[in-house]
Amino acid sequence: MTVTDGSDLWLRRFHPAPEAPVRLVCFPHAGGSATFYFPVSAALQSDSDVVALQYPGRQDRRSEPNVDDIGVLADRIAPVLEPLFDRPVVLFGHSMGAILAFEVARRLEEKGHKPAMLFASGRRAPSTRRVENVHQRDDDGIVAEMKAMSGTDAQVLGDEELLRMVLPSIRSDYRAIETYGSVPVSATVACPITALIGDADPKSTVLEADAWRSHTTAAFEIHTFRGGHFFLSSRAAEVISLTREGLRSAVAVGRA
Repeated sequence: MTVTDGSDLWLRRFHPAPEAPVRLVCFPHAGGSATFYFPVSAALQSDSDVVALQYPGRQDRRSEPNVDDIGVLADRIAPVLEPLFDRPVVLFGHSMGAILAFEVARRLEEKGHKPAMLFASGRRAPSTRRVENVHQRDDDGIVAEMKAMSGTDAQVLGDEELLRMVLPSIRSDYRAIETYGSVPVSATVACPITALIGDADPKSTVLEADAWRSHTTAAFEIHTFRGGHFFLSSRAAEVISLTREGLRSAVAVGRA
C-alpha cells in the first residue's frame, strides 16, 4: 500500500523509516512512476527513509495536468523536499530523473539545503546534447520506443486500454527531457555526484556519462554496468549495494 507524507501529493513512502539516519529521494524516468522504486525501498528500508517522487499525470495523480518542462517540475519539487533536510538527503535519479534531480539539487542549494550526494543513473551529463524527437512521434512510435528501452511493464504494453491511458504522461515526459536545453559546463552543484551507466545504453555513452564530473565542485565517481538503459533492473543487486555504500558515506560525513 502506498503511504503518502501527509497531504503531500508528490512523495510516496512504501516502507516508512522515520528514525533512519539518512533519506534517499528517488526520481523516476520518463513515463515512470513512484512505484518503480518499490524494490529499492524494500531493499534499503533498514538503511534509509526511502521517498519516491510521484509526478503529476500518472497513477493516483492521473487527473492532474502533465508537466512537460524540466525547469517547471524542478521549481515545484524543490520546495516539497526542503522539509526533508532534518538529516542527510541523497538524491537518486534515473534517465530523465537524473536531470531533474540535478536541477532540483541546484535549486535546493540556492536555498541553503545541500544534498549529501547525487546519483545520476542512465543519463548523459546536462552539458551534452543530442537531437531527439520521440515526443513528436505518433502513439505507435512512442510505444516502439518504450519497448526498445525495456523499461515499461509488459502487462502495460499488452493492455491497449491501459496503454492509451498512460501515453499522454509518457509523451509529456519525453517532451520535457527532449526539449531540455543543454546547460553550460559551469552549471554545478556542491554535492558529490556518482554517475551510473550501462555499457550498452543507447541513450548515453560512457564518455557522455563521464561528463557529469564537470557538474560538481565536489567528488565524482562513475560506475559502468553490463546492460542497456535499464541496467538498474537487470543489475539490481549491484546498484543497491553501491547505493547503500553512498547512504552510509552520507551518514558518516554528516556525523563528522
